[in-house]
Amino acid sequence: MNRETSRPDGTRIHYTATGPADGPALTLIHGWGCDRGDFDTIIEHLPSDVRVLAVDLAEHGDSRSERDTWTMAEFARDVAAVLAAESVNSSVVAGHSLGGAVAVETARQLPDTITQVIALEALHYLNLFPAQSETDVQALLQPFREDFAGAMRGMVEAGSPEGTDPSLVDSYTKKMGSVRQPAGLHSLEGLARWDMDAALREAAQPVVLFAVRSIIAQEAIDRYGDRVRIELVDLGSHHFPVESPAETARLLAGEL
Repeated sequence: MNRETSRPDGTRIHYTATGPADGPALTLIHGWGCDRGDFDTIIEHLPSDVRVLAVDLAEHGDSRSERDTWTMAEFARDVAAVLAAESVNSSVVAGHSLGGAVAVETARQLPDTITQVIALEALHYLNLFPAQSETDVQALLQPFREDFAGAMRGMVEAGSPEGTDPSLVDSYTKKMGSVRQPAGLHSLEGLARWDMDAALREAAQPVVLFAVRSIIAQEAIDRYGDRVRIELVDLGSHHFPVESPAETARLLAGEL
């Protein structure tokens, strides 16, 4: 069922709610430039007794906002607004890519509501985390300012292991490259400025990361393995939740 809720700043957040209202809750958060539709097939494979909330973050999918703040904390408030609208007092939260950062922030903001964080191909990119210097932030953003489409393709290709179907790369590039501006670029900047180390220190909930084996660096495993339970998977590219929905649903259900 498609629903929406509003925030005091005029932001309208659209989301999908499925499953029984009294079932164990799972909140799904998409990645940058994507939308809640990425989870549609996954939801079909989840147990029928699970209450699933799939959220469109502000200026993604059907959600709209004219706000000026595009931090991970502000995106987490979008998620919190959905949980409040649905009267959810306990939920596992799962996020893909940027959505993983938002999931951690949601856990930090709602310590009595969020019981666990599941990251799907998130949190382990050392060119984004830990908090970057201002020089590094500007170096990351500059290619997008100069040639957004080209930089977008480079980002998608970097997350596509050898053997990835080129048509998938084209599809992801087109979809993510059409993210609404200026929110899209500001959201990427917000991710680059996010202090993941501080967020992980302050969020007490357990965090599990499902990372593509051929993408994650050993350095990231060494750095975060004592705080994050890292499970390696061979399910496709950075966008494996879209490519392997049944297997992704199995991973999620196993954590509930």
